Amino acid sequence: MKQTTKNNFKELVYKIVSQIPKGEVLSYQEVAKKALSPKAYRAVGNLMHNNPDPKHIPCHRVVATGKRLGGYAWGQKAKIKKLQAEGWKIENNVLSK
Repeated sequence: MKQTTKNNFKELVYKIVSQIPKGEVLSYQEVAKKALSPKAYRAVGNLMHNNPDPKHIPCHRVVATGKRLGGYAWGQKAKIKKLQAEGWKIENNVLSK
């Protein structure tokens, strides 16, 4: 498996997240796997927390494993509102359609 540098990983994560379609989600772990660093899911979370461009990098679409809500730099209420606007139902911090 190809190794990525820290900057390449960061750029790749932001690119992957920017391509998540409206109404879809990926887990932190799925993003890490797509970025060729499957164990770096916590790093994905840190990158989402420090997202420099939330308008173009929809970090609210990155959730915890099992479609659990996970964190959000602007607060869980804001994340819930955005996900509900995209058609998700959230009960006990778990997303469903």
